[in-house]
Amino acid sequence: MSNIIKKDGYPYSFNADACATCQGRCCTGESGYIYVSKNEIENIASLLEMEVNDFRVKYLFQKGYKFSIKEQKFNDSYECVFYDRESNGCKIYMARPSQCKTFPFWDYFKTRVDELKKECPGIIDD
Repeated sequence: MSNIIKKDGYPYSFNADACATCQGRCCTGESGYIYVSKNEIENIASLLEMEVNDFRVKYLFQKGYKFSIKEQKFNDSYECVFYDRESNGCKIYMARPSQCKTFPFWDYFKTRVDELKKECPGIIDD
């Protein structure tokens, strides 16, 4: 079975097999926001076997009316607090937010394919 994903409206495809080779570039790099919904907060807290409020205090910050997962500084970069450098993976993969699940098919990248290619080795020109 092919791990090539194509989405209507995007000028590229994505080879999911490349995730094993990139050192988590989508989880590290420039600082940004990893927004989570109420349902996602509850799911992640449950996965971590934490109370929702304790999870919010430890792992989230509020930006306007939204909550975002905290980052940590590593050298000259930032990374999601759930990025596991040892395994090059996500500690909460089974409950990761929709924002993470939909990468690299974000509206932002529809017109910034060259920028996306620098971040993600799985991008294939159509």
